[in-house]
Amino acid sequence: MSADIKMIPVEQAIGTVLCHDMTRITENEKTVRFRKGHVIKAEDIPLLLAMGKERIYIWEKPAGTLHEDEAAEILAALCRGDNIGRQGPREGKIELFAQINGVFEYDAGVLARINEIDGLAVAARHPHTPVKTGDKLAGMKAVPLIIEEEKLRRAENLAGVAPLMKVFPYVLKRAAVITTGNEVAKGRIQDAFTPALVKKLAAWDISVSTHITVPDGIDRVTGAIAEALRSAPELILCTGGMSVDPDDNTPGAIKQSGASIVTYGAPVMPGVMFLLGYFDNGVPVLGLPACVMYAGATIFDLVLPRIAAGLRLSRQDFTRMGAGGLCLSCPRCCYPVCPFGRGT
Repeated sequence: MSADIKMIPVEQAIGTVLCHDMTRITENEKTVRFRKGHVIKAEDIPLLLAMGKERIYIWEKPAGTLHEDEAAEILAALCRGDNIGRQGPREGKIELFAQINGVFEYDAGVLARINEIDGLAVAARHPHTPVKTGDKLAGMKAVPLIIEEEKLRRAENLAGVAPLMKVFPYVLKRAAVITTGNEVAKGRIQDAFTPALVKKLAAWDISVSTHITVPDGIDRVTGAIAEALRSAPELILCTGGMSVDPDDNTPGAIKQSGASIVTYGAPVMPGVMFLLGYFDNGVPVLGLPACVMYAGATIFDLVLPRIAAGLRLSRQDFTRMGAGGLCLSCPRCCYPVCPFGRGT
């Protein structure tokens, strides 16, 4: 979308759009003081006059168009949700930042449809990403200096009433851990799983308030889950007994305990034998495969931040994890700065 160029007295230029860079030269430096696309303000006039600019070239916007700053404001408004701050516009771009520690969430499909509108650009971190206060989340701008307003209205319709992006705070604080297996319960080996789990949970400010060790047997594990529920945890984690071996009873016990199973098995390696269910009171219960104890990054690392933020996961959340769900087993694990879990 083009716009007409017009030369006018600088005093009449307030609110108009500068169509070229303007350089200020002093005895100490030569710098671009006003850039192309700058919307001239009343406070700019004295400096422009001091720069010898009594007349300047400006853009005249055709009816039904928006300046890039105006377009960026609309994009920021449709994207910016709870716990997100902003900076800009600067050179036509607005950036969004996290205001709290939490999980960054948005619908990647909706974002893709907005970016399909010619002339609009919204770049963001991957959804489901844990972020800290001050982390950059997204940037947005119109590609041309002047863009049709109708395109921004289409983007608003795609985003819907609620803002597209949010940061959810971590809300779960107390976990119950159930360690299963005769080898641990009878003291044949030392429990190495629980210490590893305690460390992972602590990273999300979750403490283990209840720990139960129980021998094999579906009824025994079911009873341990019932005991754990009586301690009012916000999260239950079962370790061990997650394979298809005949004496691995944890999946059956979780189902027998009354939990609704979201998934048993997931297209993530390591972590295929993972289980997630929910009790009627909303408490999630996880069956954790052995890889969580020793691997650098597993499915548990992908889902724990979202669960800690109180987000309820669906079967579809797991089926989508197949894209990017293969850990490359690097000699030196750099997770989360790696492709693992970074699917579409």
